[in-house]
Amino acid sequence: MLHNFTNLELLALHLGDISSPIPVSIHPNSSLFQLHHLHTLNLDNNYFNPSSIPNGIGRLRTLRHLKLSGFDGKIPTEISYLSNLVSLDLSYSYRLQLDERTFETMLHNFTNLELLALSSPISVSIHPNSSLFQLHHLHTLNLDNNYFNPSSIPNGIGRLRTLRHLKLSSFDGKIPTEISYLSNLVSLDLSGYGLQLDERTFETMLHNLTNLELLFLHGVNITSPMPVNISSSLRYLDLGYTNLRGVLPESFFLPPNSLETLKLFGNDLLKGVFPKIHRNNTLLMELDISDTGISGELPDSIGAFSSLNILNLQGCQFSGSIPDSIGNLTQITELDLYNNHFTGHIPSTISKLKHLTILDLSDNSFSGEIPKVFSNLQELRSLDLSHNSFSGEIPNVFSNLQELRYLYLSNNSFIGPFPASILSLTQLYTLHLSSNSLSGPLPSNQSMLQKLFFVDLSYNSLNGTIPSWVFSLPLLSSVSLQHNRFRGLADEVIKTNPTLKELHLSNNQLSGSFPQSLVNLTNLETLGISSNNITTDEGMNITFLSLSSLFLSSCQLKDFPHFLRNVKTLVYLDISKNKIRGQIPDWFSGMRWDSLQFLNLSHNSLTGHLPQFRYDNLQYLDLKFNYLQGPLVLSICNMRKLILLDLSHNYFSNSVPHCLGSMASLTVLDLRRNNFTGSLPPLCAQSTSLSTIVVNGNRFEGPVPVSLLKCHNLEVLDVGNNAINDTFPAWLGILQELQVLILKSNKFHGPISTCQTKFCFPKLRIFYLSHNDFSGSLPAKVFGNFKAMIKLDGEDTGNIKYMESVLNSPFVTSYEDSVSLVIKGQDIELQRISTITTTIDLSSNHFEGVIPKTLKDLRSLWLLNLSHNNLRGDIPMKLGQLNMLEALDLSWFRLIKVSLLVIWKMKWSNIMCYCAFIFIFSQLTWSYNSFSL
Repeated sequence: MLHNFTNLELLALHLGDISSPIPVSIHPNSSLFQLHHLHTLNLDNNYFNPSSIPNGIGRLRTLRHLKLSGFDGKIPTEISYLSNLVSLDLSYSYRLQLDERTFETMLHNFTNLELLALSSPISVSIHPNSSLFQLHHLHTLNLDNNYFNPSSIPNGIGRLRTLRHLKLSSFDGKIPTEISYLSNLVSLDLSGYGLQLDERTFETMLHNLTNLELLFLHGVNITSPMPVNISSSLRYLDLGYTNLRGVLPESFFLPPNSLETLKLFGNDLLKGVFPKIHRNNTLLMELDISDTGISGELPDSIGAFSSLNILNLQGCQFSGSIPDSIGNLTQITELDLYNNHFTGHIPSTISKLKHLTILDLSDNSFSGEIPKVFSNLQELRSLDLSHNSFSGEIPNVFSNLQELRYLYLSNNSFIGPFPASILSLTQLYTLHLSSNSLSGPLPSNQSMLQKLFFVDLSYNSLNGTIPSWVFSLPLLSSVSLQHNRFRGLADEVIKTNPTLKELHLSNNQLSGSFPQSLVNLTNLETLGISSNNITTDEGMNITFLSLSSLFLSSCQLKDFPHFLRNVKTLVYLDISKNKIRGQIPDWFSGMRWDSLQFLNLSHNSLTGHLPQFRYDNLQYLDLKFNYLQGPLVLSICNMRKLILLDLSHNYFSNSVPHCLGSMASLTVLDLRRNNFTGSLPPLCAQSTSLSTIVVNGNRFEGPVPVSLLKCHNLEVLDVGNNAINDTFPAWLGILQELQVLILKSNKFHGPISTCQTKFCFPKLRIFYLSHNDFSGSLPAKVFGNFKAMIKLDGEDTGNIKYMESVLNSPFVTSYEDSVSLVIKGQDIELQRISTITTTIDLSSNHFEGVIPKTLKDLRSLWLLNLSHNNLRGDIPMKLGQLNMLEALDLSWFRLIKVSLLVIWKMKWSNIMCYCAFIFIFSQLTWSYNSFSL
């Protein structure tokens, strides 16, 4: 072909849009390089072999226009021979290399160049004396997506006075003032997140660039207030994420300005209200002020923008109702009011917006019913009314919306049956109706939702039998029906559905054997049937070859599910809170689940020894509340990726393997209520991730391991109810995150010494040392370090927070810490530890002397127990400042004198607390008439 076309002047082989690209080769002796009349060559988006630009390109000396993309490798020096080039476009060749010498030679030779586009990740340098700034005919320069060194925009850019189109990205640093010299610019694109633009340069640009029509500054850090005056020639202005501050000026929307597109999104310092416009604006077609601080009501004058195609107000602070004038926006295609504070009903005038394709009113406080006039919006493709207060039955308006692809009505107060008209939406991809009060059965007739990909009907009151069509739709990938009242599945076996990956049926009223009708859903990856009355799968032939997540907790299972024998890809398995008895079967422990990361067998009746698991990639192992016994198997040391290990409330014995101290990711270790013996393992010996250590209720001996000093993230340390023999570990005070320290019921002895650091126990909230052999005076200096127990003025106490350990796991993001405290004489298990449960319990020791006055500073103290010691003297008057105190126990205290005013000041307004005082003083030892006022 090329050999015969000897007179060819223009050759364009733009093959990128062909579905099956044609492989083309350009060899060094190709006839292409004999086309001596060729002035235009476009080899855009091809797949050449070899893929480098051939050296022969330099022989085409008559070329004036050259466009190459899809190439890689080094740009040959010969390209610089093309001295007649007027335009050179090497955009979108993502693996091209250009050396400094070739780049400079190109620029030096291309004296007639009018267009230069190097929108490819080419690493080159532009020096102040670069030949680039000698291209006096250049009108278009695109240096998008390159890696320049230095990376700042050179000042010499201002010498290219003929430029009309300039696009620069991948630069950073300050935008030079010289850019404002380019008074012929029609379009300027500096979008990116590395550039800064000062207020003076910004103002000069807007003043000088009077021919500018398109200005893109998205992501540029502009340290300036919102400009009031802009060039009347501007048609497109993008100032998104520029850190502009101030208010939205009315002048932007008034003549002589001619803006067609205005984007101010992501500027949270942009405040004030939306300006009221008193004349029609027929030019503005797109307005995006999303994620700004603009507030107040949307004015009636919004209807003046009669040419708007796109209005995006999401993430602002708008309130009040939508004005009826919204119906004047008859050209609008996208209306987004997501995440504001709008209230009231949807105005009926919305029916006039017949070109709407996207309507998002989610995350507001709209109320009332869905207007039936929605049936007029026949071009709608996406409708989102979720997270509002809509009520009533969902009207049958959807049969007219045959273009609808996405429907979100979740988190409202809709009642009544599932709307049958939805089943006629043949184009629907996604259906969200979760978290409403829908009731009754699903329609049994065959659905027309042949393109449905995702359906979520969870958290409703739907009942009856789940019809088979729900699982049989040809493109369906995910079905969420959890938290309803479904009693069963259709009797017929569901047809094979290769697309269904996720099925959630938890928290329904399913009963009996494992649902036989699911046997053909062989490509399931996630199956949730927790909290149903499922009993067994024995004798069923089920093979889920791709199953990765199985939720079967809180059922009535009596055995490990037999079908797990055929599962090879398991990642998440939860069969907790069942009635599984006996030993963990050999077939289960012998499974080669190399991908298993989460295993929860807790709250069953498992017995016997822990088998040798082979789950070396396990991150979460929960075996609590069983009857497992014996020593921990050494295979647990192979689980080096463990994040959480909970073996609490079992009968494990012997010593704990030291390898637990070298698990780099271990965050939570809970061994409470077992029969472990020996010394505590050297936790944090080689890792520092632990935030919770609970070994309460075992038979550990010896000292507290000094390796805990490396537990820099430790928040909870509970070693209570053991036989640990040590002095007070004051060195733990160096752990700046420690909030709970429980040493109760051990063999600790000696005085409470102070730590040597400046900030000692700064976040401690629970300090529990009861039932030990501590002696000496109460540690006044230690109390003074408890900064977290000092209630600061103005502190918000209305928002109760609970302690939890953050887990770096995709399955369980947090673990709620729990602790057992003696409160008003009762041993109470707190399943969650609130941050207001500030506690000091030093009871049942051998402390002597007086109550230190520094206790008065701990004004957020909730429980104080100093009973059963050898304390004597007065109760300090200033303890009356502890007005958050709920329980005070000073029983068995050798009291000399107490003022009833102390008690009165503490919590007279809290009757329960006042009654508590009657109990806790009942066994005080009075030396003489000790009450006074």
